[in-house]
Amino acid sequence: MPVTSRRRILLALGAIALSARSWAQTTSKNLRIIVPFPAGGGTDVLARIVADKLRGNYAPVVIVENRVGASGRTGVEAVAHAAPDGTTLLFTPDFLMTVYPHSFRKLGYDPLADFAPIALIARSGLALAAGPALPAEVKTVREYVAWARAHPKQAFYATTAAGGTPHFVGVMLARDAAVALSPVHYKGGAPALQDVMGGQVPVSINPIGELLPQLQGGKVRVLAVTSAQRSKFLPDVPTMSESGFPNIVISPWLGFFAPAKTPPDIVKRLANGVTDATQHGEAQIGMLKLGMEPAAMSPIAFREILRQDLEHWGPIVKASGFTAED
Repeated sequence: MPVTSRRRILLALGAIALSARSWAQTTSKNLRIIVPFPAGGGTDVLARIVADKLRGNYAPVVIVENRVGASGRTGVEAVAHAAPDGTTLLFTPDFLMTVYPHSFRKLGYDPLADFAPIALIARSGLALAAGPALPAEVKTVREYVAWARAHPKQAFYATTAAGGTPHFVGVMLARDAAVALSPVHYKGGAPALQDVMGGQVPVSINPIGELLPQLQGGKVRVLAVTSAQRSKFLPDVPTMSESGFPNIVISPWLGFFAPAKTPPDIVKRLANGVTDATQHGEAQIGMLKLGMEPAAMSPIAFREILRQDLEHWGPIVKASGFTAED
């Protein structure tokens, strides 16, 4: 092999090795991942899976901190005001960044101005689920709408939180079906499902992952999912679009954010580290167990998704007339 060719190959290999070290190197500072919800939920579990893979690669110590309060806003605000030095990250589902800005009159953060998107890592579909209070012969969304129209005093649906994405999926269904549906808000998916299974509320709108254990036990049934395509977890269940409601296409995401003004080189290293962590088999299996579908997105693409989703939810929340209580 000619000397010049050999030199080019060695230089190329050296560049690849240097590039790999540039994002995989361990920093001397510890990393704190703030989750704005209690320990044990799906968001928290996934954050800890990623943290295990970042530990020793991005930082010597990686801690997951559950900063709860104010329907998740306390944790988000903490990151918005943290030092932009790559030592603090937020891991959150989308609605705190895309729906809350429209549903709260006063919000202590601006999703676009106060954060640097790092990586979108997973999507978690939503589902319309029914319990024993909805007659067994009601098997489709259209049939549910007809039942709700005929039984207006019973047309309630449970949500995981006031002002969250499941709440507004119900608002969209009521709008498109021209039927009155009344939300019943709970502090989390578990108590919402408990009342659906107990027959206190006929249906609920939950992340698919929350429903899977109950489906296996036959305690609830799913009428439709909100994703663009059928869920790999529920392949026999139609989408809302297939059910006659093409405007209801919602695929909630979970992602990492750093404080705004975090230097670009740190953003790049964090994005590479997080993305690499989610490619491990253990992380992929963990997501699937939680009913989440792995996704990978660059910081630039993630920012665009955030901007688009903010624009999407604005008119929906405004038309509903809903304002969240502080």
